[in-house]
Parts: sequence; structure tokens; C-alpha cells
Amino acid sequence: MESSVLRMAKKNPVVIFSKSSCCMSYSIKSLFSDLAVYPAVYELDEIPTGREIEQALARMGCNPTVPAVFVGGALVGGESEVMSRHLQGSLEPMLKRAGAKWV
Repeated sequence: MESSVLRMAKKNPVVIFSKSSCCMSYSIKSLFSDLAVYPAVYELDEIPTGREIEQALARMGCNPTVPAVFVGGALVGGESEVMSRHLQGSLEPMLKRAGAKWV
């Protein structure tokens, strides 16, 4: 299942594995919206394979498992890692390199 997750993560410049009721997922989706970046979002509580994907994310080192953010096909991490990169100024250059943001 990890290979399926990686294939899903490579389909778009930014991919978020989320749960519709998770407040941390909401804050990450809001951050990307504010940055004018529109990721592919997989709501694990709304798709049939969500439980298996969540287990695969855990095996890949995501703790907590959601939100799990991939940029350019690479795992960035969860809310704290993404917010830290944003505050340090390294998130936007990463988004530009991945083709998710042009300006």
C-alpha cells in the first residue's frame, strides 16, 4: 500500500492526506489556500481505502497520520513540519520547485 500512496502523492505537485473532521488538516488546507496553492486532497474518512492508506502513512513515519503533506512527490510531514517550514520561509520555494506556485 505504501507504493500506492507514493503513486497518489506523485500525481499532483501538492497532495494532502486528510480527514474531514480533523482541525489540523483544516489548518493545513487553509494555509495552502491562503498561499494560492490548490493541492489534491484525499479525505481518508470519505474514501473506501482510507483505513489502509492511513496504516501505510503510519508505516512511512507519519505520526499523527493526518494531515500528511507531500510536495513534489516527497513527504514533507504533518502540520508541525509544514508550519515550521512556512515560518522559516522554506515552504514557498519548495512549492515553486514542485510547480505548485509560480509567483
